[in-house]
Amino acid sequence: MTNPVENSAIENAKRWLGEQFDEETRKQVQYLIDHDTKELNDAFYRLLEFGTGGLRGIMGVGTNRMNKYTVGMATQGLCNYLKSVYPDTAISAAVSYDCRHNSKAFARITAEVFAANGFKVFLFDDMRPTPELSFAIRELKCHTGVMITASHNPKEYNGYKAYWNDGAQMINPHDVNVIQEVEKITDISAVRFNAEAGHIEMVGAEIDRKYLDKVLQQSLSPEAIRRHHDMPIVYTPLHGTGMKMVPQALHQFGFTNIIKVEEQFIPDGDFPTTPSPNPEESAALALAIEKAKKTGAELVMATDPDSDRVGIAVKNDAGEFVLLNGNQTAAVLFYYVLKQWKDRGKLIGKEFIVSTIVTGEILHDIAGYFHVPCFDVLTGFKYIADVIRQQEGKMQYIIGGEESFGYLIGDFVRDKDAVTACSLIAEAAAWAKEEGKTPYEVLIDLYLQFGVSYDSLLSITRKGQKGTEEIQSMMTNFRKNPFQTIAGSKVIKIKDYLTPEERDLTSGLSIPIDLPKSNVLQFFLEDGSRISARPSGTEPKIKFYFSIRHPLENKNDLRKVESSLKAKTEAIIQSMGLR
Repeated sequence: MTNPVENSAIENAKRWLGEQFDEETRKQVQYLIDHDTKELNDAFYRLLEFGTGGLRGIMGVGTNRMNKYTVGMATQGLCNYLKSVYPDTAISAAVSYDCRHNSKAFARITAEVFAANGFKVFLFDDMRPTPELSFAIRELKCHTGVMITASHNPKEYNGYKAYWNDGAQMINPHDVNVIQEVEKITDISAVRFNAEAGHIEMVGAEIDRKYLDKVLQQSLSPEAIRRHHDMPIVYTPLHGTGMKMVPQALHQFGFTNIIKVEEQFIPDGDFPTTPSPNPEESAALALAIEKAKKTGAELVMATDPDSDRVGIAVKNDAGEFVLLNGNQTAAVLFYYVLKQWKDRGKLIGKEFIVSTIVTGEILHDIAGYFHVPCFDVLTGFKYIADVIRQQEGKMQYIIGGEESFGYLIGDFVRDKDAVTACSLIAEAAAWAKEEGKTPYEVLIDLYLQFGVSYDSLLSITRKGQKGTEEIQSMMTNFRKNPFQTIAGSKVIKIKDYLTPEERDLTSGLSIPIDLPKSNVLQFFLEDGSRISARPSGTEPKIKFYFSIRHPLENKNDLRKVESSLKAKTEAIIQSMGLR
């Protein structure tokens, strides 16, 4: 006997057997109906939804999969919404894509649906980084834009990032309204696939030049680069779009010794040289670190497939390469940028930086040291972009970032920008060398000044429809039966961003949280620890962020302190029943 969800999936699947779908699609759908009920349910039980990163899913047939029809429906829904917002307006759109399988085809379909709806479309002539697409929207004065990418997800995924006219990914109400328009499309015949001649213009080199010029304008220590221009830097794009822009940006900054991981400079959606194209994972940097050891390099950088995030490795005090996590890289980068602004007399009291609610609190300490306000926002760079938009004409944005390896310096882009971040990270390393230090030693100095910030992440994946339900049940239980103590420390405050309210468990007082509603819970312990629980908006997983602080009196004590904090994190995980 089937349940209502299974019935819905079967009904959705049967609609895909119509003549408006191509023969290969119909064959695959019929096979699922006849032979694979589980895959049928996962593929058809819902419409693929916009999350924190837009539309993202496994490629294949089905309403819950990335394919030419779901891409077409999403684009038609976006078109319908744009035409309602901009009536009697000549609407324009920019479209780009990454190295993944079907990315170029999905980009072309997106452009053609835009064009078929009468839009002027600027389509990139080859793969380009996400930040360049964000820049192009603003540069070309477009009303919207789409980037075809699944960022760092495994090879079977692809995605669709939808942007508004400010070059930022869409937030409420626009994302919700687009989904409502997509849901109104009950028949694929409602999608206009046939582009009007002359509505699509190919772009590339000229946008590249203008974008790189803006990247160069963010440079703060050209004199340090001149003296250390030959500092050996290993870079890998992990088969993705970074190969188009990052080396050019580094050379434009003045670096002359860029060592490429050649086998990863080949565009390939299978990512054959790495288990994961995610720079958060050590395996992604393995080949680059090997190359660095052979060449005597001092800095290793890796960008994800759409080049909006960057992971780095630097030498520690023993001369061994260590991977910095996103919070550590952010600490060094934020400190460097703010110090240069201060030393050059650019801080006049009207500047600000932005972080997220799950990013390390050391960024607030650094901001406080330089007397610069730090805004906290929900996870997702679209919320950082929203603060930039709100403060335009009032305060000047300097830098923003999040623990998941995304950073934005300057406001000419409104999304994570690994091209600019790579350039400034390299410049920060040159500045550190000028000071007789390594980036690792700069980080230790920050720990001595502000205390060790030990931040870690635990991701629990639960695939498919059942997995989604398990994650929802986990969050429901946390709310119905909140922890009183965790690892022996009393819970003194809970922030529930879905309510949204902050509850002080000591006084019993509650205050509203002035942020958009989001399915996030944070537990604050008496010993100063912070635990955040957040279901992913783009993947079938729930993420737990652990942030623990401890003073560092002597740099020789660092390993002992880190070992203690690691053990404490494990005790918290065990206490919460997560392992």
